[in-house]
Amino acid sequence: MTSPHAPRSPNPVDIHVGTRVRLRRQLLKMSQEKLGDQLGVTFQQVQKYERGTNRVGASRLWRMSQVMDVPVSFFYEGLEAEDTTHEFAENDQTPIVYDFINSTDGVSLAVAVSKIEKKAVRRQVLELARALAGDKDA
Repeated sequence: MTSPHAPRSPNPVDIHVGTRVRLRRQLLKMSQEKLGDQLGVTFQQVQKYERGTNRVGASRLWRMSQVMDVPVSFFYEGLEAEDTTHEFAENDQTPIVYDFINSTDGVSLAVAVSKIEKKAVRRQVLELARALAGDKDA
């Protein structure tokens, strides 16, 4: 049986799980080193998990869920909605949004904006971002 992926390319599921690990770690403001210490691995190993280069074993994923205070299912959320063979439509912004929200800046921005209590002020922040981006469809 041959794999549709190159021998050394990460599996899309491993990439998704790694992305969720990184997202949760960043939300907790936890360093890779601290997470590694809690798991008994090096920060380099955490980097490999987050990139999907190395698979996270079941027992380690269980421990991650405990350390990060989330259910194991958290790491798989959104996976069934992802079709890794799907070609995105020309104007589909899903890949851009997904990549951004999983970046350090995306997480920080989402946390900061969610702390703004007044809906009108949140709307102004959105309008500012659209204006700065030159979004004519705003």
